[in-house]
Amino acid sequence: MEKPTSLSESTKFNIDVKTIVAICFGLLSLAGVYFTLIGQIQQMEVNLMRMDSELEMNSEFRIKWPRGELGALPDDAEQNLRLMYLEKYQEKAIEDLDILKLKVKELEMNN
Repeated sequence: MEKPTSLSESTKFNIDVKTIVAICFGLLSLAGVYFTLIGQIQQMEVNLMRMDSELEMNSEFRIKWPRGELGALPDDAEQNLRLMYLEKYQEKAIEDLDILKLKVKELEMNN
């Protein structure tokens, strides 16, 4: 039976160049996979932050838009102008009607 050899700083052993190349290739492959995974994780974190931001903005929009705090559509602005015109026209018609009522009362009193 052979005696087990002890390992020390001066121990020598033979290794093929093919084996060294294979070990280097394996280590480089592992490093490539590691950095690819790290890059994908970072990209997913960025996407998650972007989705959180979009969700927050959507929630803010959903609450503020109906209240009119975020502006209005051009069609809404045109409709608002028409409504303001109709309100002024109605106020003028009511004033004219009140004046006519007063004139009718005056005429009734004079007759």
